Amino acid sequence: MSEPAGAPDAAGAVHAGRVEVGVIGGVGPAATVCFLDLVVRHTAADRDQDHVDLVVLQHATIPDRTAFILGRSDQDPGPVMAADARRLERLGVGFVVVPCNTAHHFTDEVAAAVDVPVLSIVDETADEVAARAGVARVGVLATSGTLAAHVYQRAFEARGLEPVVPDYADQDVVMGLIYDQVKAGRPADVAALHAVADRLRARGADVVVLGCTELSVVAAAHDLLADDRYVDSLDVLARRTVERAGYPLR
Repeated sequence: MSEPAGAPDAAGAVHAGRVEVGVIGGVGPAATVCFLDLVVRHTAADRDQDHVDLVVLQHATIPDRTAFILGRSDQDPGPVMAADARRLERLGVGFVVVPCNTAHHFTDEVAAAVDVPVLSIVDETADEVAARAGVARVGVLATSGTLAAHVYQRAFEARGLEPVVPDYADQDVVMGLIYDQVKAGRPADVAALHAVADRLRARGADVVVLGCTELSVVAAAHDLLADDRYVDSLDVLARRTVERAGYPLR
């Protein structure tokens, strides 16, 4: 399927090079809302019509990605996300984004289901880190599923960077932040997040990637985006989405 010629404005005029964005959301719901907010805030817009057109599936009942990767569930999220991508393609989107890092494990299956591109949160984040001067070792805070699938480890190693992941005790802390706090709608223990990140830095990490979009929710709520010791994957994806859709960044 060819990409649309451009996104229409309120008067029906088409802007060349601008396309609608398809979002497979709900993984998790709060992270999707955070992603949409970041897209709005990163777009250089003076009026409603200057913003990115998005078609959003807030599909919260997609099976748990980490549980499937770790063999704790036989409910495969891949075919569900692939079907969502086909739904979005039929609606005419120019490309698809999935604001979830663990879902990257299923990206090949999703991309194979459609003719439009699927923008990778992991690859875009790894490119962002690789472009930073003086970064050789990268701390990764992510779900156990993301770490078990080695998606960030492979992405960083392919770019000549050494990944540094939490030990078992700290990974339990990270999973508690993600599942017991953010996904459960409870306040996040930001001090615990900083402590885990500090221990990664003590082991040589030059920068720490927030490689789970629930951690991105914490980052947005507690102004971690301004801290250059962190790279937030959801913030990177939002900026790349704006650019890929053909809109200027603020």
